[in-house]
Amino acid sequence: MKRLATTLFVSAALLFGAFRADACSNVLVTRGASIDGSNFISYAADSHQLFGELYFRAAMNWEKGSLRKIYDWDSGKYLGMIPQVRHTYQRVGNMNEHQLIIAETTYGGRAELADTTGIMDYGSLIYVALERAKTAREAIEIIVDLANTYGYYSSGESFSIADKDEVWIMELIGKGFKAGKDGKNENKGIVWVARRIPDGYICAHANHARITTFPLNDPENCLYAGDVISFAREMGYFDGKDEEFSFTDAYAPLDFMAMRGCEARAWSALNILTDGQFTFIDENGQEVTRDSYDYIDYAMGYDKTKRFPLFVKPSRKISVKDVADVMRDHYEGTPMDMTQDIGAGGNALPYRWRPMTFKYEGKEYMNERAIATQQTGFWFVGQNRKDLPDVIGGIIWFGTDDAATSYLTPIYTNTLECPESFKEGNGSMLEYSATSAFWMTNRVANHCYKMYDIMAARVREDIDAWENSMIEAVKECDAEAMALYNEAQTAPRKKIRRNDKAQKVTDPYLAVKKHLTDFSVGHAQEIFNHWVDLETFLLLKYVDGNIKAQNPDGSFKNNGYDKGKPDGITNRAYTDKWIECVVKDHGEVIEMK
Repeated sequence: MKRLATTLFVSAALLFGAFRADACSNVLVTRGASIDGSNFISYAADSHQLFGELYFRAAMNWEKGSLRKIYDWDSGKYLGMIPQVRHTYQRVGNMNEHQLIIAETTYGGRAELADTTGIMDYGSLIYVALERAKTAREAIEIIVDLANTYGYYSSGESFSIADKDEVWIMELIGKGFKAGKDGKNENKGIVWVARRIPDGYICAHANHARITTFPLNDPENCLYAGDVISFAREMGYFDGKDEEFSFTDAYAPLDFMAMRGCEARAWSALNILTDGQFTFIDENGQEVTRDSYDYIDYAMGYDKTKRFPLFVKPSRKISVKDVADVMRDHYEGTPMDMTQDIGAGGNALPYRWRPMTFKYEGKEYMNERAIATQQTGFWFVGQNRKDLPDVIGGIIWFGTDDAATSYLTPIYTNTLECPESFKEGNGSMLEYSATSAFWMTNRVANHCYKMYDIMAARVREDIDAWENSMIEAVKECDAEAMALYNEAQTAPRKKIRRNDKAQKVTDPYLAVKKHLTDFSVGHAQEIFNHWVDLETFLLLKYVDGNIKAQNPDGSFKNNGYDKGKPDGITNRAYTDKWIECVVKDHGEVIEMK
């Protein structure tokens, strides 16, 4: 995900090898690996220019011959029009009414494969596919057809795609521009490969193509473009045997930044969910287990030969909460831990403001880029549940801003409306709105950045309490919705007349959808209101670097106060690393002699 204000491919950040400061992260979990038989996909849409809002489009019927305008999702540039289908499905964020989920991360790839004459950008491929597909395989087919028919405008992309049964990772890139006699592009379209995540396994990707070699004769588990290998040969990217062909090595060759800035995030996500033990199927078809730290030199950019597997088994059954918490990772407990070096300041802040790279005495250095980052626009964990009907089963656990200090709240994908705090147009990056979740979560996050080690931990208590309570609340809502669903199943279908010319069947599940809407909208407003109060609490408790004592009920009043002055003030010491560095740098001046 990029959301740049300039035309694609102009910025060097889009070319492979340049660090993607606004990069994204995905985690994919299959039914057999989850605690409740759901498929999960997580996504953080990270960009300094992306406003956090929930894209809501109701299902629609279209007149024959209608056209759909395509705008580049990153820049808003108008790209062209494509024929509209007669019926489009409802989509709520990156999920649709049939529980289909599509997320992405951009890997860029070879710059010469850009085609600025294409109509379909990666964001439009996602949202058009959600409007037209019910299954992951249908979505793959639609994405390929759209890109090949109308041309692909964006750079290399990895998609996460899940329906109720299957989870796929799909990687694609354009074929560049080659002018024909008519001046049009003879290379229009994409080369691509898609692999199904084996049930019981998990996957992650973070702005680098992860599919290497793949089975050439297994359409149940692997789909690919007929020319994905021959085109690489034609371009001089590959000259070995077909079975040795690696998609990423051909179309997105590794360098230090691809490993350290991108692959490290995928490694960290899998490291957390496997408790450091990567169990996978090796090249001989045998299940093996290796310590995740066998691959640490690859993740840190030191050794290209130690690439970690595409799919691994988790050490335990994974929940929505587990995946949400992975999205809050700052490499804690690893050699890349962002809280431990002097860059974290005196309060263990796991963020580094831009620029991400710097030079000193002729050498170039970089700050880490973890999964959780300050520039997140929105993030989610999409959950589809096969054991429930579509009208109830799909939930997008949605949040805005930095995942480490923001909440997820459940939004059913058959809701009738979007919560006000997430609604499109409720504020922007240049327009503050007091009712916008994006701005309120930013206010809380920016409070925490001044005393991160203590304030973020306090916010996390409220996050955990909310998300755990919502997991239980969803179970109750499901049961109530199923009762309404069963009533609708047995109720006679009513019809209404319009102008005595056409008949329209009323939605038999309207009561179900109203119930899900009340739940989704009501709880989104409840947690938003709590975050408003939380920001006030943080200001009162931690103003000017102080820590005020509280009553057991959380208040500050009547606790040794004299005319509104707090009696219980304490201060948090700076970290040992900060103290050590300050003394070494300036100790001769500040020493108390």
